[in-house]
Amino acid sequence: MTTTAKTTTTAPPPWGSPQPVQPLWDRTVRRGPGVINVLLVVVAALVLVGLAWFLGSTLGGGALIVCGILALIPLSICVAGLMWIDRWDPEPRGALWFAFLWGAGISVVATLVLGSYVTELLSLALASTPSDVIGPVLQAPLVEEVAKGLGVLVLVFSRRSHFDGPVDGIVYAGMVGAGFAFTENILYFGAAAINGGGLGELVSVFVIRGLFSPFAHVMFTAALGAVLGLAVARSGTRYIFPAFLAGLVPAIAGHMLWNGGLLVLFTDFFEFYFLIQLPLFLAALASIVALRRAERRLTENRLGGYAAAGWFTAQEVTMLATRGGRSQALGWARRFGRYRSMKAFIRSATRLAFTRQRIVAGHDVELNTGREQQLLADVTRLRTELLTTAASNAHR
Repeated sequence: MTTTAKTTTTAPPPWGSPQPVQPLWDRTVRRGPGVINVLLVVVAALVLVGLAWFLGSTLGGGALIVCGILALIPLSICVAGLMWIDRWDPEPRGALWFAFLWGAGISVVATLVLGSYVTELLSLALASTPSDVIGPVLQAPLVEEVAKGLGVLVLVFSRRSHFDGPVDGIVYAGMVGAGFAFTENILYFGAAAINGGGLGELVSVFVIRGLFSPFAHVMFTAALGAVLGLAVARSGTRYIFPAFLAGLVPAIAGHMLWNGGLLVLFTDFFEFYFLIQLPLFLAALASIVALRRAERRLTENRLGGYAAAGWFTAQEVTMLATRGGRSQALGWARRFGRYRSMKAFIRSATRLAFTRQRIVAGHDVELNTGREQQLLADVTRLRTELLTTAASNAHR
């Protein structure tokens, strides 16, 4: 979601007291996930099922189950972190599932199929470069980041109404990276288990990949997602493909540095970890915190415009645009059984703020104006439900 908010607009919020609005473009707004989005999820799921069958035949059913359970641990860490990032304006669960399935299935299959061909081409072009550098340092970052990034590109167009800026890009891309890391971890754990290294090698690989650096692939692909999100926030989908190519640069470069650090720059893992890997992770975390604060400011700014037009009170803007206000509101609604209604009210108001931002930026104005009308109707209806229930409970 964009980090800046314009203070003047050529299309002010609808003026007047908050009355239920007749929704415009109702069939477009309420059509649900859509056939294309459902098909994307189904296809990605089928690819992952096929890949699981292949891994089972390669590693053996028992090894696949054990390695899969181990891989769930770093995956859980990554997903928990991404859900924390996504708390302010949660993305649709279907889109997040597609992102995970793309990363865990389609991008892995693409890497397995194309990796050897790209390695051959790089070996011919860089004949003097050692093979242990070409594979992990050059081929893997190039092929893997392109394969993962294409999934994020699909989400830009298939989930345009929920892809507002860099935070959304980070969440979607991070989920793709988490899915890829999940399957890759199974492959690495399986190789350690069946190649004669025994339990000691398996534990070593698990600790290094699963506990010391679970966010590696998430960080690489998130760099691309952030660049795509910034492009969407500033110019809609006009420059998406140039932004995609630009975003691949930090994603591939970060991956190359991560993979090549011990081959080119360092000889001790812990020195490399504490001097390079950990600072990179902390820098990424600081950037995400700053972007989340920008989301909150944007919400407050845009809802403030609606408050000036009479759609919200100043107290409601404070409630909707602060973490503490939301927590208090949800606790208040829970006391009389309207927790879900309040959660929907907060979600709709937040979507309204970001829809207004797209209108201000001039992105798909006609379509977003229809969505704005529907969201205004939704927040009005939900407010009425909440206040009616609160009043009836007060008289009991």
